[in-house]
Amino acid sequence: MMNLAFVGMGSIGKRHFRNVCACLEQARTPYSVDLYRSGRGGRLDGEISDNIREEFPLGSGVSREYDAVFITNPTSMHYETLRKFAHAAKAAFIEKPVFDTPEAALGALRLPKDGIYYVACPLRYHPVIAYVRQNIRPERICAARAICSSYLPDWRPGTDYRRCYSARRDMGGGADIDLIHEWDYLTWLLGPVETGFSIREQVSALEIDSCDIAAYIARTKRTVIELHLDYFGRKSVRQLQLFLPEDTVMCDLLAGTVCWQASGRSVALDCRRDGYQMAEIRHFFDILEGRCPNDSDIPGALRVLRYARGDFSPTEGNKEGD
Repeated sequence: MMNLAFVGMGSIGKRHFRNVCACLEQARTPYSVDLYRSGRGGRLDGEISDNIREEFPLGSGVSREYDAVFITNPTSMHYETLRKFAHAAKAAFIEKPVFDTPEAALGALRLPKDGIYYVACPLRYHPVIAYVRQNIRPERICAARAICSSYLPDWRPGTDYRRCYSARRDMGGGADIDLIHEWDYLTWLLGPVETGFSIREQVSALEIDSCDIAAYIARTKRTVIELHLDYFGRKSVRQLQLFLPEDTVMCDLLAGTVCWQASGRSVALDCRRDGYQMAEIRHFFDILEGRCPNDSDIPGALRVLRYARGDFSPTEGNKEGD
């Protein structure tokens, strides 16, 4: 029996919950799930509530020990949630970004040394990004240009965008860290950043106090990176251009295509969202079962968060605290 806890059940929490249940059912692994949440999201539909053993108020203590906790509440609450479950859960799956500040005092969390703390990075499992990783050697990439542009009011149908965490800097919102997946996959493909520059501002008419655009120019050991993130693009775009000596490769994550612009060669891939997010859930359970190492830990996620915040200094590590 696998005992799990979920903290938060917003849109991403519901997606992870369904994928977790499906993954364990496919593996014929018995499981039970407790839910900790504020309740402000209203009643849950039967598909979810029928699979919940017990629901607890968010502010209550942790009543059981768990094999893993899924932390899917707002970013600003991740640190305290992890502290709360540090000795009640053997492992944690933490939705991105890991925290709302890269200056988090990791020592103060007092995490057990044998605990597993995995930070979500689903675009690594996106078929387009996985294809690039497997087929294009990073040393051949002279430059890379990436963009993630979409319209925030369209993100969560039926919800006032001005009230969601993305719109509020104090809850960990902002295009810079909300769209942190791009920095994760870029550095996964191309290596750590050595130097860079950023502009992160609020420039559109959206009624938010978080930044709605983040633009970066950075350099790894071998590659120059340009990255554009925004909340106000009226047509969703998520693309990566790779400049090779003999060709330019256009990677479209929404269309699921990889196209060589000079040679005309192209590849079409199945990029349904549940597919690659389910792949990540399977990977997390593989880590729990000791079949592979944790390749997205908290220190690595904090390094990516520093890049998103425009900090490209070479200093590693975080405040330890007491």
